[in-house]
Amino acid sequence: MPAERSTTRKSILPIIFALSLAFTITAVDPLVLSLNLPQVSRELDVPPAAVGVLGGMSTLVMAASVLGAGNLGDSIGLRRLLMSGLAVVAVADVLAMLSPGYGFLLAMRVAAGLGMAALLGVSLALLKTSVTEEQRPKAIGIFVAIEMVLCGALPALTGWAVTGLGWRFVFLVAPLLAVVSMLLTAKFVPESPRQERAKLDVIGIVLIGVALLTLVIGLAAAQNGVLRPQAWLPLLVSVVGAVLFVRHERRTPEPALDLSLFGNRTFTVALAAAFTLNFLIAGLSIVLGQYGSKVLALSPQTVGLLFLPGSLLIAGALIMSGSLMEKFSPRPVMVAGLATMAAAGLLMAGTVSPIMALWLLVMSVWLYNLGSMVSSTSVSETVLSHAPSGQSGTVASVQTAFGMTGYAFGPTVYLLLLNVFFEREWLADSEQRGLTVTQGQEAVDAARSAVARSPGGVGYDPNLLQQVGGLDLGADFSDAVRLTMLTVSVLPIAVALAALRFRHERPARAA
Repeated sequence: MPAERSTTRKSILPIIFALSLAFTITAVDPLVLSLNLPQVSRELDVPPAAVGVLGGMSTLVMAASVLGAGNLGDSIGLRRLLMSGLAVVAVADVLAMLSPGYGFLLAMRVAAGLGMAALLGVSLALLKTSVTEEQRPKAIGIFVAIEMVLCGALPALTGWAVTGLGWRFVFLVAPLLAVVSMLLTAKFVPESPRQERAKLDVIGIVLIGVALLTLVIGLAAAQNGVLRPQAWLPLLVSVVGAVLFVRHERRTPEPALDLSLFGNRTFTVALAAAFTLNFLIAGLSIVLGQYGSKVLALSPQTVGLLFLPGSLLIAGALIMSGSLMEKFSPRPVMVAGLATMAAAGLLMAGTVSPIMALWLLVMSVWLYNLGSMVSSTSVSETVLSHAPSGQSGTVASVQTAFGMTGYAFGPTVYLLLLNVFFEREWLADSEQRGLTVTQGQEAVDAARSAVARSPGGVGYDPNLLQQVGGLDLGADFSDAVRLTMLTVSVLPIAVALAALRFRHERPARAA
């Protein structure tokens, strides 16, 4: 197997920028559509029941095909697949701008999802093969810092443009990023070594694709009740698909994923950290949406702006984390990031109330973002360092699959915890005030929002602060948020302790 090519320090920044732009598309493209989905669906007369499908279609396609993209990149070349993915996304989104109706736009979202699966699966892997091992930690820090700044700025800029130019501008963001990324990639990014194999493990790729796709679908439906067939049936299919995938990979001579990688505890802990940080960030958005807008009566714009303060400081911290990984190792950086996320959750749990100071909420969100970004740099470095030569795309895709799984679990678990703890609190409130359970339930039902909600969401009336039927539901819901944040803060602490417990295991080197 030929040695992986590297570049000189002089050309490293254009490489990082090119690949970070490609990776950013996978986050920004679905995000700007979601933020402007009401206007898009109104202009194209999208059926109400199909709005959620339209908003999440590209993410579903990415979830189903990300491992396949990694395998394909290792076989035909990561750079070639990245360029192809950029071209597909650019063409699909330009055509989406010209959509005459819902059906055509949905088809373009499927095509864009396939293109973004290539970007998601190979961007970090191509970074590994394009820079030296000594340069990689700092390169990953800069890579993530660029993504964070763009993800913070582009949605707001897009919103202003859509207000002035119309909804079709939503689909111009990704093509612009794709063109710049393609030009830089063509000039500066070298091709990766290819893995010689007789054939792709199509059965394995299909099985894991089905497992990931049905997992995301089932978790989204579970937000309306786990016992509904729309929830448990896809989840059952996901479990069966995962079991069959593992069984098949153990038996096939050329597996899509080498399961022996999971025998390395450092690698496994890094994947657990990838799941955890995505789980916490996705769940935090649910808490902010429910608590911020319904209890603190913040506008959606204000809730969105909670993520902006300190962005440049976080970007600087990311670059510094890369330098720290060069000097020490990824493990202490990972532990520090996870500990910061746990501290953010505990801070919010300790200060949440119906009259919580906005600066405390901003501080909690800032610490969450800081911890997640710092953790992600060390996770990426740890995972990529374990990729055998010629398999960088596959291994990087595994990290992405774990991250997407955590991101899918977050909203469902947080909503479940919020509902369970909220019911516990209003029941205790009812008993304390001498009300029956029926009277308490009537008060809660009176406070629930009757307006249309986002798919799978649970909305509460904006007047939670008012005492309804003798209950102080604002205080009850604040207590539910406190208990939820205390509960989920156990997860990053557990993963951090696992990282500390297991001595760093060096990746096996290919012969």
